[in-house]
Amino acid sequence: MENSLKTPWLLSMCQDVCEGMEYLEAQSFIHRDLAARNCLVNDLNVVKVSDFGMTRYVLDNQYTSSYGAKFPVKWSPPEVLHYNKYSSKSDVWSFGEEPPSLFTERMHTSLGGVRLYRPQRASQPLFSIMYRCWHEVLAEHAGAIRRARRPSFIVFRQ
Repeated sequence: MENSLKTPWLLSMCQDVCEGMEYLEAQSFIHRDLAARNCLVNDLNVVKVSDFGMTRYVLDNQYTSSYGAKFPVKWSPPEVLHYNKYSSKSDVWSFGEEPPSLFTERMHTSLGGVRLYRPQRASQPLFSIMYRCWHEVLAEHAGAIRRARRPSFIVFRQ
């Protein structure tokens, strides 16, 4: 895939995912399993978000799963790994993993705070978007959980 698709098409595919996730967020759904494997691509390279098996409708933009519940660790943000708390912001984290999935095979390790290096084919502006997706939303500070500044999907369309 990396050699067959040009960068503008790869960016267009990321835009398609962003628009799909923006729609889900606007409808009060949390996908909870956004990954390249859960996106369908048609013959025109239009991407549709799919596999809604873990999706939850939420009234307050937050869902707490029970301890011991299965979830995709590889694409999960720190607040899920530490507190089992999902929100549209956890979907944004997973969205930040989409460009690397398209541009390269390497992934990060959430728990250690390690983030992916900029893939060679990703421009600095694209990497800045990816990196913003990986800001921690819930962090423990002096025994209290505080909110950080991970953006929403609508920010990426502007």
